[in-house]
Amino acid sequence: MNIAFLTAEFPHSKTGFAAGIGTSIMNLIKGLQQEGHQISVLIYGQNKDEKFIDNGVFFYKIKNIKLKGLSRFLTQKKIEKLLNTLVKQNKIDIVEAPDWTGITSNIRPKCPMVIKLHGSDTYFCHLDNRPVKFWNKFHEKKALQNADALLSVSQYTANLTKELFSLQRDFTVIPNGIDITNFTAESTSKVQENTILYFGTLIRKKGLLELPLIFNEVYKINNQAKLILIGRDASDIISGNTSTWTMMQSLFDQNALKNVNYIGSVPYDEIKEHISSVAVCVFPTFAEALPVSWIEALAMQKAIVASDIGWATEVINDEVNGFLVNPTNHKAYAERILELLENMELRNQFGIEARKTVIEKFSIEVVSKQSADFYQKISKNNSK
Repeated sequence: MNIAFLTAEFPHSKTGFAAGIGTSIMNLIKGLQQEGHQISVLIYGQNKDEKFIDNGVFFYKIKNIKLKGLSRFLTQKKIEKLLNTLVKQNKIDIVEAPDWTGITSNIRPKCPMVIKLHGSDTYFCHLDNRPVKFWNKFHEKKALQNADALLSVSQYTANLTKELFSLQRDFTVIPNGIDITNFTAESTSKVQENTILYFGTLIRKKGLLELPLIFNEVYKINNQAKLILIGRDASDIISGNTSTWTMMQSLFDQNALKNVNYIGSVPYDEIKEHISSVAVCVFPTFAEALPVSWIEALAMQKAIVASDIGWATEVINDEVNGFLVNPTNHKAYAERILELLENMELRNQFGIEARKTVIEKFSIEVVSKQSADFYQKISKNNSK
């Protein structure tokens, strides 16, 4: 089957920065290729129009059209034209696009189109308790209504999206997946006791303004504890501050801050060694759809303390393969971290269960098979 992905991001040296959506698409592509499917990736918002092939994947970089008041519409029509050309050449049978800002609201490809929920702007604004831009919500709803089929990475995201957009349509849930051969417990790195790792963007919605207050509570009991932060620093949309890291530093107790190491961004291939070398991973986030970072840490048999909000129970079974705590309850969150730092046997027990969960639910073999079956069903039922 010829499957296309339309996206604003993809982790490749020629296409620029990519976050969770791009990484999840990359992982899915690997699984689909292993099953013999042909893949095309169309990436808009690029610096130029360009086509190239890498590892058997056809890439199409798309430069947005700039014309005041018409940029979005004209770019959509440019994407539509490219899609339809590829359909005519029998290079695409079905296309999947994310829900973010409703890029497909005015795109009508001559093949079935699937929208996959990774979390729309409307969704994240709701979780952040801030207003969504009218046109973003308008286009996101239109894109969802126009799609031939709807996917979601979690049931929670599907349910909340239906409510926010007053949709009467159903979603099929297929989670994000990872290549479990890339994320294993086997490593040359020795685990450093009393080390805690957060990896991901430094941003309010991921609980990074709660983490200093949590770590302060940890440090009060265990002054040997060290917190490592890895990820891109982001501006804060609420305060307007250009650096979340700067805001975080003022929240740490002075002595606790001495035990904090912010490394910054690291190449994707290097994150595994950092995960491997720590005792506990923490994810105090308020807003996700289904976080790949959690799954990566679970696959490496790491004990995790994560947020207990929404999607969390679809990844972690509290007290079985990790702990779930509300990140605003700083003392309770810290107590769970301390419990894991002090109990290696419990960490190991959680780790074994964690990897078992990933193998059963989130491996690319499982997820790509579910996805391919879904695409074939939709393509058969909705041929245009």
